Amino acid sequence: MLRRYELTDQEWNRIKDLLPPEKSGKRGRPSKDNRMILNAMVWIARSGAPWRDLPERYGPWETVYSRFRKWIDDGILDNIFHVLSLDAELDELFMDSSIVQAHQHSAGAKKGGLPMKLDEVEEDQAVKSM
Repeated sequence: MLRRYELTDQEWNRIKDLLPPEKSGKRGRPSKDNRMILNAMVWIARSGAPWRDLPERYGPWETVYSRFRKWIDDGILDNIFHVLSLDAELDELFMDSSIVQAHQHSAGAKKGGLPMKLDEVEEDQAVKSM
């Protein structure tokens, strides 16, 4: 069952080979399922919730966060987002204006007074070239 904010099977099949192998042959506790960890990361990103509010079905938030940091440092998440963004539908793109900032002087007109007439510009250029 596909839950809210989780990857579809089509998205998962496109990126599963970009993730590190789940069975590394190392001793100790077996690692968590990559798909579940990635779905947890997507849930955090899409919901905007803090790490501590991660639903229990994804496991401990510390595990997800440590894998998130490791994959960021290794460049794995950059590769995943690049692959998934290749087919992104950008027909409708919304931008929240609360995060877009312009300089305080960006709404004003150009400085320097009135524009020069075209024949004055040509005369200035001719004088400068001599």
